[in-house]
Amino acid sequence: MHSAGRILIVDRDRKSRDLVSAFLTYQGYDVIHSENDALIFDTIRDQEVVIVIAELTHLRSIAPAFMEQAKKISPALVLIGHGSNDEKLPHPTHTDSFFFLPQPLNLDELESLVMRAAESQALRLLDTADDNGRHPHKLCSAMIGKSAPMLTLFDMIVKIAESTATVLIQGESGTGKELAARAIHQLSDRSSRNFVPVNCAAIPDDLLESELFGHVKGSFTGAYANRAGRFEMADKGTLFLDEIGDMKPSLQVKILRALQGKEFEPVGSSKPQKVDVRIIAATNKDLEQLVASRDFREDLYYRLSVIPITIPPLRERREDIPLLIHSFLTRFNSDRKHAVKGFSRETLDILCSYGWPGNVRELENLVERVVILKDSGFITPDDLPEKYLAGQTQVQVPPLPATDELPAGGICLNSAVEAFENNLIQQALLRTKGNKKEAAALLKLKRTTLIEKLKKKNLVYSEE
Repeated sequence: MHSAGRILIVDRDRKSRDLVSAFLTYQGYDVIHSENDALIFDTIRDQEVVIVIAELTHLRSIAPAFMEQAKKISPALVLIGHGSNDEKLPHPTHTDSFFFLPQPLNLDELESLVMRAAESQALRLLDTADDNGRHPHKLCSAMIGKSAPMLTLFDMIVKIAESTATVLIQGESGTGKELAARAIHQLSDRSSRNFVPVNCAAIPDDLLESELFGHVKGSFTGAYANRAGRFEMADKGTLFLDEIGDMKPSLQVKILRALQGKEFEPVGSSKPQKVDVRIIAATNKDLEQLVASRDFREDLYYRLSVIPITIPPLRERREDIPLLIHSFLTRFNSDRKHAVKGFSRETLDILCSYGWPGNVRELENLVERVVILKDSGFITPDDLPEKYLAGQTQVQVPPLPATDELPAGGICLNSAVEAFENNLIQQALLRTKGNKKEAAALLKLKRTTLIEKLKKKNLVYSEE
């Protein structure tokens, strides 16, 4: 069953209605039709209809202001209208929610429009959720998510922001630890002062102390003037120590002193300097293991982890993936002046089932890549790098032999053609060891066409 949502067919021509209904049902869509035209809006509300396919003349006779009334019931509703080329809705104010298909009706074009309508509906539903405030999923316009782990994290960040306690943020690379740190700062009473980030792993050990605490003129070769460090820059604000687990032990001692005494000494100076800084540290390493192996000071660990929080990896909050994609797509379209409309439903399903070892950062990079390479239209599986398609699994169907002879008792032509096509596809996959791009080239097909056939036929590459 497709995840496009429920589709309502509205057409006074019973044959046409039954044809469209049977075709879309066969393709895996959830299709209904209204038994009583007078109850069409009740049907949309009660049956949770998301797409309406209607013959426009008939629809206009039922409700001249159909879209205006329907939008009050279902703001994200999408209409696919068909009729003669001069047919128009009385007030087509929602053009991004309306798709037109001229007569005579082409079923393949109709299915293509249904896919586009489903994607448009999904994106509009996200916008509607934002507007209504029923599904809050943003914190400080940067952290995005509606999954249970993220909503719990949002609540914790709001509470943490009210205090001045030291925070330790843990999580895999690419999960958004700095975004969480910035959110804590922005929601705190220090938000008007500096948020100063330091990547402890990116700065050489011999320079990190000077970077953090500053230095005085002449303290080492090249120190031609006094220089303020990050602690001083963050006075009355927040200092974010990223990748704290990579800091060498000798510097850990000085960080501990700064936390305990709220003062530090610049490199080359013996005069302590008072500072009021809130420390937020982050790491993708297991600090408890580092403490056990004596690679990280135990006393500093407990000073940093007064309030520990963990950012969940993307694979544990897959329902946030469409939200993130929508946010990234909007940003990159705006930055590059492109007009990519969205990701097809099949593409979203593929991305939601992927493991995301690089987490949100990997997803952001992927969206930027596809927007750069495809400046308009919808993103389909054919636009994805091969690694995102490699994990897709389907039911195995063994290859069927073809025959040159007509059996004495006759044969079902459609079944024979289907079996022959399955056999050719299976042979192409065997020859290319499952590489869909190369198999499609052997069959003189587009890769997207082959992928769609594999999906409909439930075929999969097998070496047996």
